Amino acid sequence: MADTHQDLEGIGERLREERVRAGLSQRELARRLGVSPSLISQLESGQSNPSVATLYALVNELDLSLDKLVRGSEYDEPRPMRTGPDDLLVRPHERKVIQLDSGVRWERLNVSDDDVDFLHTVYEVGGSSTPDESLIRHNGREYGYVTSGTLWVQVGFEEYRLEVGDAIGFDSTMPHRLFNKGPEPAHAIWFVIGNDASGHGPR
Repeated sequence: MADTHQDLEGIGERLREERVRAGLSQRELARRLGVSPSLISQLESGQSNPSVATLYALVNELDLSLDKLVRGSEYDEPRPMRTGPDDLLVRPHERKVIQLDSGVRWERLNVSDDDVDFLHTVYEVGGSSTPDESLIRHNGREYGYVTSGTLWVQVGFEEYRLEVGDAIGFDSTMPHRLFNKGPEPAHAIWFVIGNDASGHGPR
């Protein structure tokens, strides 16, 4: 497996470029996201990695896909049809991996596709989609299936405890949070469909 931080290298520079392209100052972007200007500065300088919630908020506010923000120049616009063997198969050593500071690891199981994210997710003990227990919301719908450990999912005011073999699906526009308060890492297969800033395609 490649270095888990490799895919986040250069994300700060790309974030700055996209912010400038959108005509926003660091202070204004921070205001829109509800975070401090110093956090935006730390992200752009590479001093800090974003949380899941911050990544979602950034791509929605800047009107771009998560894949484009993370991969930069390596990002390929999605093609309407894939027929070659290299376009269909993703081997373990070829997975794109993102390790977030909030104790969450994403491994992409599909090739670049702006219609769906097919992910193997790992929530370390104490890991959470938001480090401060706040809830996030974004376009699309998501589905998850727990393969090991225990994962907690809060959707609105309801909290669900997912054991091995349990599955869940919900509208991502509902405030939600994923976290692990169990004694071991939680592994799950996750689909996110239709998540992009414009509301008609995914992150």
